[in-house]
Parts: sequence; C-alpha cells; structure tokens
Amino acid sequence: MQAGDMTGKAVLVTGAAAGLGRATAIRLARAGADVAIVDIDAANLAETAMAIEMEGVRVLNRPADLAARENCLAVVADAAAAFGRLDALCNVAGIMIPSHTTSMSAEAYEKTIAINLSAPFYLCQAAIPHLLETDGAIVNVTSCAAFRGQAYFAAYCATKAGLTHMTKALAMEYTHKPIRINAVAPGGMMTTLASNIRLLEDGDRSLLSRISPLRGLVEIDEVAEVVAFLATDAARAFHGACLNVDKGITAD
Repeated sequence: MQAGDMTGKAVLVTGAAAGLGRATAIRLARAGADVAIVDIDAANLAETAMAIEMEGVRVLNRPADLAARENCLAVVADAAAAFGRLDALCNVAGIMIPSHTTSMSAEAYEKTIAINLSAPFYLCQAAIPHLLETDGAIVNVTSCAAFRGQAYFAAYCATKAGLTHMTKALAMEYTHKPIRINAVAPGGMMTTLASNIRLLEDGDRSLLSRISPLRGLVEIDEVAEVVAFLATDAARAFHGACLNVDKGITAD
C-alpha cells in the first residue's frame, strides 16, 4: 500500500513521541502533509518534530495529556487553526498495563479507558466537523487484542475491541458523507510501549503463547505505511474497514 500525495493537506497524529505514532507522522510528512503531533512525552515529541521539519513541511508540536477531554478538544482546535484545515486524524496513542483483573487499580483501569477509548472518541468528536469540510479521513489504531483475548490485559482488550466497533459505528453514521473512517489492527511490534511492559512475575506464561506471533513481530514501518495509506485519498475505497496487520495471528 502506498500513501497518496498529501501536499497542501494537514494531519493530526497522536502518540507521536515514539514508535508507530512517530513513524506514521514522518511517513505522512514525506507524503507532503503538514503535521500536528501530540503526546504526553514532550522531550521525545520534540525529536519527532525535528524529523518532520527535515521533510520540508510545517509541524505543530503539541504536548498534551489526552486522558483529559478538554485537551483532546484543544489539540484539534489548535491543529486546525495552525494549518487552516484538517484532512486526517490518526489516533495512534495507547497504553498497556498488565494486571491480574482482581488486583488492577481503579487508577490503572480508568487511565486505560481514558487513553485508549475515550480520547479517540473526543478527538473524533472535535475533528469530524473539520474533516467533513475537506473530505478527510480518520484512522484509529486498534490491535489484534480486539479479536483475541489476552490474559492479564482485560482492560486493554476491552478498549481495543471497543475502538474497533466505534470505528464501524462512526462509519455507518457518516455513510452518506464524504469522510472516510477506518481502523488498523497491528499484531505485536517492538515499540517503546511494548518494550516497557513488564510481565507479571506470578503470571501463567503458558497463556501468553496464544498471542505469540508464529512469523515474528510486525515491523513498525510496515504498520505506519498502512495507517498513512488509509489517511490519504489513495484509500478512497475504504470505509468502515479494519485492516489486520499481524502476520496472521488472527487468522485462526
């Protein structure tokens, strides 16, 4: 899949400080888009901003905690104001907190819901009026966990399944409008998020084999290419789709 030309267009990418978010933002910049980038990690977000500037496009570096609804609404408003338009929203930001379900703290649970499910909803809510004006696109990053249960990640799985179905519901709601709304469900990637996860010492390792990729981890750039493709007019035939980029882990 090859991203279309985004010259003169503007996109908003969340979770852009590292990993898939950074790779997606840079890929869209290479396609010619001006890029607004958002993440709570201000230091690494600044590095992403420099990489985008090297592509010769404009960048809006906007550190923010997307767990708060008002921040979600503000970053969309700032992106539209900075570039005078908004052509795509890529909801990439996400968190994973392993826990036995009976011992997961309310804080950890609420944070997972806030970042993985509520933030994409509020960002879509704010972005849709702008995207309707530009025949734009929304790309939500879900996970293979939306389709396969993962031990010790009940909250994470719930949010990704919810985001996948939210994507389809939004696509139905806007079937007769010139906006495209799709999702990408990656398999395991060696992102900063994944590398920072510490498995439970008392967890049953045999349960984790169910989600182990037989063909190995998915390359971040491969997933970024699909996300970027769906954000551009090259993917105008896609609406309400969820593309699984997981090396076959959900094939069974």
